[in-house]
Amino acid sequence: MDKLKVMTIFGTRPEAIKMAPLVKELENRPEFESYCCVTAQHRQMLDTVLDIFHITPEFDLDIMEAQQSLSTITCKCLLGLEDVFQQVRPDLVLVHGDTSTTFAGSLAAFYQQIAVGHVEAGLRTGDKYSPFPEEMNRSMVGRLADLHFCPTETNRRNLAREGVVRGVFVTGNTVIDALGTTVRDNFKFTTEVLNKLDYKGKKVIVVTCHRRENYGEPMEQIMTALRRIAIAYEDQVELVYPVHLSPVVQEAARSHLDGLENVHLVDPLTADEMHNLMARSYLVLTDSGGLQEEAPALGKPVLVLRRETERPEAVAAGTVRIAGTNGPDIFDMASELIESPAAYAVMAHAVNPYGDGKACRRIADGILYHFGRTDRPPETFKNR
Repeated sequence: MDKLKVMTIFGTRPEAIKMAPLVKELENRPEFESYCCVTAQHRQMLDTVLDIFHITPEFDLDIMEAQQSLSTITCKCLLGLEDVFQQVRPDLVLVHGDTSTTFAGSLAAFYQQIAVGHVEAGLRTGDKYSPFPEEMNRSMVGRLADLHFCPTETNRRNLAREGVVRGVFVTGNTVIDALGTTVRDNFKFTTEVLNKLDYKGKKVIVVTCHRRENYGEPMEQIMTALRRIAIAYEDQVELVYPVHLSPVVQEAARSHLDGLENVHLVDPLTADEMHNLMARSYLVLTDSGGLQEEAPALGKPVLVLRRETERPEAVAAGTVRIAGTNGPDIFDMASELIESPAAYAVMAHAVNPYGDGKACRRIADGILYHFGRTDRPPETFKNR
């Protein structure tokens, strides 16, 4: 029997982190002929993940350009992938999450009548402009996909409400699989200041803030709260903020936080550095989606710097709280976790709802089941 041709497509660092362990799983399965195509929607940050996981893509569209827009990204992906699909003609294309690469990859496959598998399917906020453009990207991919690999039961129910009930599997999140290979006790950071931090004597707070919907007043509020935290707890905390390359984010972070001795504004970190930094940290403040999944897996409380989240499972489990974008609220919630061991313990010891490190295995099994190569469906991930 011929092997199944499966092509994974991704273009950004967050996608790469979550798709890398799946690429390795497919490569190690004799039933698959695995191909990897990157669009390089984000070039430098993508390449660091490829290096960490020792992945050499068969196809690299290299589309990134200065001041690229959502329209140029989508158009370049569509045209580049048309040529790739005609060369390989895969049986299945796998896309991840909610980026412009994800939407364009699904649409390009649909135009070629190639089956689409959506990894991390079923996340929803219900607001098409928040997060932007991710909410609409993942919703549209949900209509184009033939296979839907949901991290959680909540995601499955979201799809069911939209009438999507076929080809749906609950697998856990592949990022938990990735953490199992990147976090190490003897890890050494290439960013030297991170090797010198007193992780045992100080409360190290990891910060990320970069989303488009936080530009303007929300980001001003967030930066003001971070400055207030750093000053109020000067002898207790160290803030580490890998600052996104966006000029808007760079200006906001440096105008508010430069000059504070216990605030470390560093360049964006590689995936393994970020994972190991969180593993050593006390608390995470973020507007990132992925960190809401990764930090709880490492036993770290998360305050979400957004008004809503498409990942409500962690809120329900108690590992994540929505702090919003109001400066005083952020300060008060962070202060409680800094000052109250009891409040901290409740969040740090809650059960992570996102996976058990076997998501990639379940996805591969689901593909084989869909194509009739086995009569056994994959086991369903159940949060315990």
